[in-house]
Amino acid sequence: MDSDPVTLTLTHDEALVLFEFLSRNSETATFPIVDRAEEVALWGLEGALENRLVEIVMPRYRALVQQARDRLRGEN
Repeated sequence: MDSDPVTLTLTHDEALVLFEFLSRNSETATFPIVDRAEEVALWGLEGALENRLVEIVMPRYRALVQQARDRLRGEN
């Protein structure tokens, strides 16, 4: 069971905002990591999101993240 994949469904906005959060926090090590396995799992999630999001290489990346945040807060 330990290698069985788990499928999650996120909106595109949720995925983009979550990727930004994970990538920002993994660079600064601000997560309260208790066990190295948690760090590995978070890296896996970040990598999975990175493989699906074309926005991360776009020049307007920051603006696109902000727009996604606004939509998630209901401020569109």
